Amino acid sequence: MRTIKTITASAFAAILISGCGGTATILSTPIENIDNTPLKVSELTEAEKHNWGHLDLVKDTIPGMSVDKAYTEIIKNKKGKKVIVAVIDSGIDIDHEDLDDVLWTNTKEVPNNGKDDDNNGYVDDIHGWNFLGDGYDEQLEFVRILAKGDTSHPDYNRAQTEYDKEYNKYSGYKGNYDQIYEQIKSADEALSKHLGKKDYTKEEVIAIKTEDPTLKQAKQVAQYMFSNGMESMAEAKEEISNGVKSINERLNYNLNKTFKGRVTGDDPDDLSAKSYGNGNVKPVKKSESHGTHVAGIIAAERNNGKGANGVANNVAIMSIRAVPNGDEYDKDVALAIRYAVDNGAKIINGSFGKSFSPHSDWVRDAIAYAGKKDVLFVHAAGNDSKDVDTEPNFPDDNINGEEVSDTYIRVGALAPKYGSGLVAGFSNYGKQNVDVFAPGAKVYSTTPENEYKTKGGTSMAAPAVAGVAALIRSYYPKLSAAQVKQILMDSGLTVKTKVIVGGNTDDVRPFADLTKSSKMVNAYNALILASKMSK
Repeated sequence: MRTIKTITASAFAAILISGCGGTATILSTPIENIDNTPLKVSELTEAEKHNWGHLDLVKDTIPGMSVDKAYTEIIKNKKGKKVIVAVIDSGIDIDHEDLDDVLWTNTKEVPNNGKDDDNNGYVDDIHGWNFLGDGYDEQLEFVRILAKGDTSHPDYNRAQTEYDKEYNKYSGYKGNYDQIYEQIKSADEALSKHLGKKDYTKEEVIAIKTEDPTLKQAKQVAQYMFSNGMESMAEAKEEISNGVKSINERLNYNLNKTFKGRVTGDDPDDLSAKSYGNGNVKPVKKSESHGTHVAGIIAAERNNGKGANGVANNVAIMSIRAVPNGDEYDKDVALAIRYAVDNGAKIINGSFGKSFSPHSDWVRDAIAYAGKKDVLFVHAAGNDSKDVDTEPNFPDDNINGEEVSDTYIRVGALAPKYGSGLVAGFSNYGKQNVDVFAPGAKVYSTTPENEYKTKGGTSMAAPAVAGVAALIRSYYPKLSAAQVKQILMDSGLTVKTKVIVGGNTDDVRPFADLTKSSKMVNAYNALILASKMSK
């Protein structure tokens, strides 16, 4: 389930009222504390915004993963082995100009002949499998628990508490967002009329001098939106409009106890029925862009003059559609992991998660299966600003603290400015259960229909790490999945400064308290350590 990004209505209302190189050396973090950190003072350029996760902390003073440095100084003209990376997500636009040449193809299957040519249980699975069929909207897991009406369910009371909290919260959001949208719309109309055009600039708004109360308020509204990262009022309208849409979807589908989203005809509580869904791995609508964005972070074609560069340059992306607009089913996730493993994936990216998991044992068994088959599972930590050591977040790899696999790695998200705000405010964390952090806020990547957009979440941090893992497995293929995980954790840059936790400026802690490794992933270091370990 992907968390809705929200704007605080109270702050908005306030302004309305007021009117491998063997000789290479592993990098170390260049500072001991926040006071002498080489912070990026100026705003990021457009090029830096689009590529910040690949930049270098020492050279660029931007907390990227030193990907460009790794290519320039270590990989150079080396030839690697093709690595299959499975993306379990909402589907991928396999026709995208930046992804169409990096797709996994099942060569044992004859396209569109209606037969299971390779006898793997899935008919015409050319580029992966779609466990959702034509489905899209879904309930959240705790709503499904309540909808069954079984009050003896061990999670029933917790589900009811969560439902009451979420329903009240999003009902409140709806009223606030509707009001905010109308204020932005009115402000835009007033500014357009005053300036005589619809495509006015931020600078033109700032330059307005007026005592007219309507125009003055319109300017204040616009300036508030600009201060929150909007480049134009058109962008602000789109952002708030999307927020309204997401809130309506949350109330109408995700939190609706009577909504029936599953269309595949199987029983989601019966793991034995596996042949459901279809071979169409693309999203069912353009707005279902999450999986395409994730795939681009891993493997968008590099240096082709188009949109974005992926982290890894020698990857075949396997698309497995199992994440709806709501909470994923445990059955779909468990079977998706097994499908990926059985069809040759060496890395699986899971940019999804939820707080309730009735069949968590099915998924945990699949994660253990992946581990036994030497497959790395990279999982996003979640976007609830919570400590996952104390609050459940699924899928996980442990039972009462005992890990079922040594090839599962959980990833938190970083923001593009080093210092106290390094950890993205939305990111979950955990000294025991979040292994590493990586770039996840404001990440530019592919979206359906040959487009590119900036998105944020631990959903973006996980594929960044999956990409680095793919580089390691490509250039040092003899290393095991467990070794790759250890390299990712041991080779990162140690962060010794204190950071704001969960976006709460009153909660400032050492970065080391938020993650098992105390590190942010670094591709340059990882390849050096991989080279040494492979010898």
